[in-house]
Amino acid sequence: MKISLTDAGKRFNRDWIFRHLSYEFQSGTAYAITGPNGSGKSTLLQVLSGAMQLNEGNIDFKPGSGNPKTGNENTFQQISICAPYLELIEEMTLIEFLQFHHRFKPFIAAISADRIIALLGLEEAAHKQIRHFSSGMKQRVKLAQAVFSDVPVVLLDEPCTNFDAAGTDLYLNLVNDYCKQRLVIVSSNDEAEYGFCRERINMNDFK
Repeated sequence: MKISLTDAGKRFNRDWIFRHLSYEFQSGTAYAITGPNGSGKSTLLQVLSGAMQLNEGNIDFKPGSGNPKTGNENTFQQISICAPYLELIEEMTLIEFLQFHHRFKPFIAAISADRIIALLGLEEAAHKQIRHFSSGMKQRVKLAQAVFSDVPVVLLDEPCTNFDAAGTDLYLNLVNDYCKQRLVIVSSNDEAEYGFCRERINMNDFK
């Protein structure tokens, strides 16, 4: 899949978050969106997810050879996102939540809910309600629903929020093992989260 931005700009009220951003994102490449807090990293990621509209310029989603139906009108079916502001269904148990998510976005081949729970190291919590999870455990679940969805584009907004060193290692291993052939975009100001990215965009360049 390819996502193209042409002279893109986004503002809130009269304040421009970014302007004149032209860029092309290609499958099989990992990109980092960097910059200090408030520079527009998360805003750009939400634009790329299709959740937020531009105020000027254009965004275009073009399918890869294996995704003939991909287009601007059904972008959400081809993109998964992990972000601190996204909520989990905390009344569900972990296994219930993963099975529920699978109904909307199937998992990648040879991956089941039980396998995901094992990879996350959360076997003992499989039948606990998510509301009883620690913040780090919840972040593991958010990361899993993004990485293991069978979609060509994975968007990661500050993916190691609430992680300790073991959580960060898990994140890097999951991206390395399951995302190499996909389009990965990481929004972060922490190089530990995006050090593997070949391409980098600094939001301060588009003010």
